[in-house]
Amino acid sequence: MEDFINAQMHVEAGRGHSLLNRKMIFRILGILLCLEGMMFLICALVSLFYKESDYIYFVYSVLINVGVGGVFMLLGKNAEKNLSRRDGYCIVAFTWVFFTMFGMLPFYISGSIPSVTDAFFETMSGFTTTGASILDNIESLSNGMLFWRSFTQWIGGLGIVFFTIAILPIFGVGNQVLFSAEATGVNHDKIHPKISKMAKGLWMVYLVLTVVEAVLLWFGGMGVFDAVCHSFTSTATGGFSTKQSSIAYWNSPFIEYVITIFTMLSAINYSLYFLILKGKTFRWFKDAETRFFLMSVGIVTAIITFALYFIKGYGLELAFRRAFFQVVTIHTSCGYATDDYSTWPHFTLILIVYIMFAGGCTGSTAGGMKSMRLLIILQNVKNEFSRLMHPRAVLPVKVNGQSVSTSTISTVTTFAMLYLICTFVGWFIFMVIGLEMTEAMGIAVSSIGNVGPGFGSFGPAYSWSALPEIGKWVSSFLMLIGRLELFGILLMFAPSFWEKR
Repeated sequence: MEDFINAQMHVEAGRGHSLLNRKMIFRILGILLCLEGMMFLICALVSLFYKESDYIYFVYSVLINVGVGGVFMLLGKNAEKNLSRRDGYCIVAFTWVFFTMFGMLPFYISGSIPSVTDAFFETMSGFTTTGASILDNIESLSNGMLFWRSFTQWIGGLGIVFFTIAILPIFGVGNQVLFSAEATGVNHDKIHPKISKMAKGLWMVYLVLTVVEAVLLWFGGMGVFDAVCHSFTSTATGGFSTKQSSIAYWNSPFIEYVITIFTMLSAINYSLYFLILKGKTFRWFKDAETRFFLMSVGIVTAIITFALYFIKGYGLELAFRRAFFQVVTIHTSCGYATDDYSTWPHFTLILIVYIMFAGGCTGSTAGGMKSMRLLIILQNVKNEFSRLMHPRAVLPVKVNGQSVSTSTISTVTTFAMLYLICTFVGWFIFMVIGLEMTEAMGIAVSSIGNVGPGFGSFGPAYSWSALPEIGKWVSSFLMLIGRLELFGILLMFAPSFWEKR
């Protein structure tokens, strides 16, 4: 790592202390916009297959993306292929913003979502796999638009930039800096010495999970189109549905269990699946973060099952299924709904808030603070109590038998505090613009955790169309910083980030 950093410093010195490698940034953004244009072509083919006139709007979007992307690639002609960490953070941030700005074009041009604010919000919610929607009649969208809406979540699920790491070497570009800039979690296991091969491998696992789930959903009674769209959004832990009533539309225990299981599998660190392929099956069961996550799901599910059975009068199987489904989809930041949890016993809402904050595992498609960070914080708290009794004791925080460095503990603690600060700032802003306290809190927690549904009139039974326009922009920003784990975006607001060095 030291050699890598020294090499990057040498590159920046060779540029005469220039601020950024602008040409390479333009070149990569141009390539990505052209790739997004190719994604629009897939949606155009879906529209043509269903004999819909909306295909033309995807064609228009392709032309715009390729045109702008071509200009960016010309601006990036003869660019140096070296990237600094600062370049990496810029590329990651601009990629997510540009993908959203150009990704909303089909919705806006077609009139499916006639407001720029609403179209941007819906697309940002898609790419960040948040799942919050401003649509009050989802079924009114064409199949092509519904497919694009689900596709945005599938592409964003494992990460737009993570996708590009696998693709960019084809164009002679590829750097670990991009991986480091987006993958800011505390436990991203490096399963292959070459980052690009690792990215391709993880995408293969992602694809296999998606295909297997789509087949099972089709077998369970969904049409092929709905099965594909829902496998896109559940493996991405996104939550967009092709129906206004979400998964409750099918009223099928089989479909609910399939989605619950695959959503949970997608919220576990993907590098563990590679270890299974290498014959290290027991590592999956011994992984501390996975066990913590599954234990959390199990305990919260059990509590809510008993609440629904004894207080709400649900049948035992129905109580378990509704609790299990809703706990998993919220804990994994997926956000599907089969029940309106705002009508459940009031104390269960505290548990809902907890699992919204907690999220899934690092190295997965899930959002939230991540189980690994919570595990490290809890172990550190436990050690502090022990130090009160034994001041001279050396009590390292250990995960999977390895000691966690003090710098990592400090970073995790800083992240947790910053996460809470951003949540409370968002909560405050939503209350200032006129939202009720519980609803404002729900939107803030849901947005930054990329969960989807909130509370009250923004709960699972409603859309977010009533959210004031400024609130939609604030929510979109919270979705973005939550998806990129705060530091990647907030770092760019620091004046020192832009200083020449």
